[in-house]
Amino acid sequence: MTLKYIAELCQNHLGKFENIEKMVEECAYNGAKIIKLQYILAKNLSYRPVFDHGLNDGNNKLFIKRPYIAEYKRLKKLELKDKEIKKFVKICERNNVEPAITCFARENIDILKDLGFKTIKVASYDCGSFQLIREISDKFKNLIISTGATFDDEIEKTFGILKKKKINFSFLHCVTIYPTAFKHLHLSRIDFLKKYTKNIGYSDHSRATDKKKNLASMAAIYYGAKIIERHIRILGTDDSKDGPVSIEPKEIAEVVKFSKLNKIEQKKFLIQNGLNLNLIKGKKVRQLSFEELLNRDYYRGRFASFSKKNKRQIFNWDETDL
Repeated sequence: MTLKYIAELCQNHLGKFENIEKMVEECAYNGAKIIKLQYILAKNLSYRPVFDHGLNDGNNKLFIKRPYIAEYKRLKKLELKDKEIKKFVKICERNNVEPAITCFARENIDILKDLGFKTIKVASYDCGSFQLIREISDKFKNLIISTGATFDDEIEKTFGILKKKKINFSFLHCVTIYPTAFKHLHLSRIDFLKKYTKNIGYSDHSRATDKKKNLASMAAIYYGAKIIERHIRILGTDDSKDGPVSIEPKEIAEVVKFSKLNKIEQKKFLIQNGLNLNLIKGKKVRQLSFEELLNRDYYRGRFASFSKKNKRQIFNWDETDL
């Protein structure tokens, strides 16, 4: 098979364009087909008081703690200028890879179109933000949508929107636990998503600090994933928030090489490297875990747009004009 590898630069560039340029070149050299940024602006961070202190009910956590001011300051330091993002598009094209970007707020859709992107990623927490999906579908040729922390009926409705729009789209299975332990991978979900499209993949958030760092991606390929998305770093694992789940560009080549093996060779490799295939297969249809639901509560609605017309914050699922 021909694997489509998405190198997710996320915020591992630390807001420095020289890091981005180096990451693009190294990822392209090692076999990435798509290289992606995240269009995150601190101004789109939504203030929700419950997350400033978190909330516990006895021994049970009801809301995670992520103070707004600290998160705003962190994101502000990582912002890229639009002219730098436009330069990123050109560098990707020069290295014969497809530039992509994650859109986190509806008000930025037209901006990303003007910056030259043709492929947009929708984070898993927005797979059920149907208004965002509709508006992106009107502007872009290719959508890549993660489905972690999403209920099955939301995936079904999103599929209906995309089918009606008649655009090219991919669904990625993922588990929104960071890092994701092998026992929580549920790679059978790849087969579940095949009823919607042939363009199925896996977004890997497994631990990247040991010898098994690529095994989840490889196992996903064995179970039918044609697309792999993974966070990439060129700095140390402790230098960025996503460092512990991010691999180095040279390690992309290991996954690409594995994808060229036949199924018998793939299975043999995984078993020889200590992977329990029954454990990682998990459930095809399942309920979200308590930890996933906690993360969904925080990240779904983390970013929003401000409507001048309505003079209020508009979330990605709000079916109202900005």
